Amino acid sequence: YLQQIWWFEVDGMVRFNLPPGIYCLSFRIHLGRFSKRLGRRVCHFEHTHGWELKPVRFSLSTSDGQEASCEYYLPDKEGEITGGEHKGGGGGGGFWRDYKVGEFVVGCSEPSTQVRWSMKQIDCTHSKGGICVDSVFIIPIDVKQRKKRKASVK
Repeated sequence: YLQQIWWFEVDGMVRFNLPPGIYCLSFRIHLGRFSKRLGRRVCHFEHTHGWELKPVRFSLSTSDGQEASCEYYLPDKEGEITGGEHKGGGGGGGFWRDYKVGEFVVGCSEPSTQVRWSMKQIDCTHSKGGICVDSVFIIPIDVKQRKKRKASVK
């Protein structure tokens, strides 16, 4: 959980022997801080600020030259959905959200595929805070579509 910062940058890299297919890379992010009150999960937004002023830039690149990037404003309230894919609600106003960065294609599993990703908001004209980055997902598109179909059937 990040309380306050001026320069925000998260990046990483993995190398896998992925089966041939189309993959989607996304970040899972939460704004606000969780705590328990009377046995219930509640979310506090007192340190959440600055993410609505300038967009966060997400990007990915692969070892074979594929690239994707996008920008999202990160809303600090559940009703302000301006980008990303809202995933699940949390009681008390807190929520996790998946932000899709892009897709890439793997032609064959040899050689291994290197994937780099980043999330940046480096405008130092204002502070920002109240964010938690949970994970980065690399999911085959067909698996993601199956999950959506199952969710819509329920």
